[in-house]
Amino acid sequence: MNGELLAVLEHLEREKHIDRKILIEAIESSLLSASKKRLGKGENVTVKINGETGEIVVYAIFDVVKEVTNPQEEMTLSEAKTIDSKAKIGTKIYKEITPENFGRIAAQTAKQVIIQKIREAEREIVFNEFKDKIGEIITGIIRRTERNTVIVDIGRTEALLLPREQSQNENYINGFRMRFLILDVRNAARGPEIILSRTHPSLVQKLFELEVPEIAEGTVRIKAVSREAGFRTKIAVESSLEKVDSVGACVGLRGERVKNIVHELNGEKIDIVRYSDNISQFVENALSPAKVATIKLDKEHKSMVVLVEADQFSLAIGKKGQNARLTARLTGWHIDIKKKGEELLTTQYTDENDKLPTIPGIKPKIFETLIEAGYNTLHTLQTLDIESLKNLKGIGEKTAPQILESIQTYVRKEQSKTKLDSILAQKSKELQKE
Repeated sequence: MNGELLAVLEHLEREKHIDRKILIEAIESSLLSASKKRLGKGENVTVKINGETGEIVVYAIFDVVKEVTNPQEEMTLSEAKTIDSKAKIGTKIYKEITPENFGRIAAQTAKQVIIQKIREAEREIVFNEFKDKIGEIITGIIRRTERNTVIVDIGRTEALLLPREQSQNENYINGFRMRFLILDVRNAARGPEIILSRTHPSLVQKLFELEVPEIAEGTVRIKAVSREAGFRTKIAVESSLEKVDSVGACVGLRGERVKNIVHELNGEKIDIVRYSDNISQFVENALSPAKVATIKLDKEHKSMVVLVEADQFSLAIGKKGQNARLTARLTGWHIDIKKKGEELLTTQYTDENDKLPTIPGIKPKIFETLIEAGYNTLHTLQTLDIESLKNLKGIGEKTAPQILESIQTYVRKEQSKTKLDSILAQKSKELQKE
């Protein structure tokens, strides 16, 4: 046992980087508990392991006194000197009481402790390795799916791709190799949990940093990213050098750089937008290829009305309002796109937080979800459909139709009111002329 224990301790110290002292202390603690149960002793028992020889000994601890009143914990000086010739009154004496067949108990206990410590050490190593890598990209292999959570092999351990972090247009097939963003690292009871993402906007940003040398060097900077995972991403870039074209650098020769990223994202479309400090110009760039006629700014509320020609309206809004939403997220402004010459509903605000007006039948939390998703104006709300609502957090199949009906009812009332106000205003002008 002694030789085997030493060999195991040396191996773990060398291969697993587990301190031998920590292992010995843990084994001693477990053996102490086992020996107390076997011997029926109290607190005056200890177990010592010789780190050089591996020998395991159980000791009873006695106080050296003139007159013994408790034989279980005390002994006379004469008795003590038979064990240690240097014993004195008031000192402690360690008397060996190692039970017979204690080696078998020690072997079993040591095995259990070592297994536990190996697990703890490996968990600690994994946690320390990945805790500082949050926000970085890692390559992993799809292993299996458990309760809609995809288990990914990332080398030293397995990571989790939760349902909410999975892209809608991707199939996670066992054995496939993919790139993921490390979203979070948690030190859970069962060990470290590494949470991955395929939907976070930072995944696209990190892919560009890997693919475009000018970004890695700092010549080209990524200013903002907005994304609807699996469908479309807008990324705003600028160059610190006039001779370097930020958009061209990201596109690459014959589009190779951006094609590689699109391929990695399973065909997701990517719009590379030239950043500008002039918000009007920035919005025009972001809405391209749609052509903007006029932009009216409300700097106080960070909102704007974008006027486009009728034939550019659908292009500016995008499919199901996607282009408008992504532009709003990219720029950080509330954007209301309207056809030039047509009177449409304008964005309305009820307080300093630029919230939409209260719509009967829609709870405040649902409003927050809609705004976070880019539906921050009455006009963008009108672009919603059932499928888009179902895909939003906290909105299911039962509530989506109710929410849509509430929005449509409110919009119809507002449109009728606007139309009536327009008619009355026109009648008032006619009466004044008369």
